[in-house]
Amino acid sequence: MKVVVAIDSLKNSLTSVEAGRAIEAGIRKAYGGHPVQVIVKPLADGGEGTVEALVDGLGGQLRYAGVQGPLGEAVSCAYGCLPDMETAVIEMAGAAGLGLVPSVQRNPLHTTTYGVGQVMAQAIETGVRHFIIGLGGSSTSDCGVGMLQALGYIFRDAQGQPVGTGGQEVGRIASVDDSQVLPVLKDCTFDVACDVTNPLFGNWGAAYIFGPQKGASPQDVKVLDDASRSFAAVTQMYTGHDFSQTAGAGAAGGMGFAFLAYLHGRLRSGIQIVLDSIRLADAVKDADYVITGEGRLDAQTAMGKAPIGVAKLAKQYGAKVIALAGCTTADAVECNRQGIDAFFSIVDKAMPLEEAMNKETALRNMTNTAQQVFNLIRAVG
Repeated sequence: MKVVVAIDSLKNSLTSVEAGRAIEAGIRKAYGGHPVQVIVKPLADGGEGTVEALVDGLGGQLRYAGVQGPLGEAVSCAYGCLPDMETAVIEMAGAAGLGLVPSVQRNPLHTTTYGVGQVMAQAIETGVRHFIIGLGGSSTSDCGVGMLQALGYIFRDAQGQPVGTGGQEVGRIASVDDSQVLPVLKDCTFDVACDVTNPLFGNWGAAYIFGPQKGASPQDVKVLDDASRSFAAVTQMYTGHDFSQTAGAGAAGGMGFAFLAYLHGRLRSGIQIVLDSIRLADAVKDADYVITGEGRLDAQTAMGKAPIGVAKLAKQYGAKVIALAGCTTADAVECNRQGIDAFFSIVDKAMPLEEAMNKETALRNMTNTAQQVFNLIRAVG
């Protein structure tokens, strides 16, 4: 029998690989000395935790880049380098995330994505040519201008002077100077984890939909939206194409637009990028069972989160899919309609949340639950 385990992290409790290894231990207990093939794969959805999951699960390296934070302060941004040494995994939140900005200073007029570009430039210097970029959790609305500036693009105002950084500078851009762009950038490819479909500007654009949660006032939102429109027009003159209304252009304050228009990036589902990176299809094509899950299994899980991505792939090959979770809700039954054959909570008795999330407790409960699930499978098989 072959079992593939690909479970998302249980936030603030277990990493993806820790949870996967605990499940493997339970399966092996159920089968004793009998032969069973268990393959553990890391899992993430392209957002927070993707760097850790892919580095840990694929045997990559965790690296640190000293860069400018969203307000120009010095920060250390962790990123992953995968075993091929030519692929880097970057979460933009590590260099431009909302969590890096004190609540009283949050305002996308002033925050920049410059540090994200610095991380990319440092990775390029080490030989990286392919990037997996997670866009979640940004504090910015600068249309990715800061990132592009760090990669050598010079954006000039109507007087021919370089503009500064931050969302408030975007509206001043009148022309694009690419004479200083890193030459090797043309050899780089970008898979961008993007699970929103917002355009760059307009009522459903970056400023109006995401600006307020980043600290923008109604007046600020209007300024940022007007700036996005202006920058899109300048970019269209420079590239000959209009990417402003492409689905996902408004992601992360317009970072999606920058990747599309200037870096020829591909905006893709985060979970699909991860599934391709871990080559899950190769593992599950002859699997009997696939085990997935996350910290909380509910109706939101069924709306395309990582476990559903795993389940849909597994079903293409006829595998049975079981999900294990820290907790489940009544509306989690929707997951059954999305490819998960059965799901179980690992908590074995009433206990405080803090105790359930304790790493030692969670590992034990995960192993015990997996053992009992496979005790049943073995008994009826």
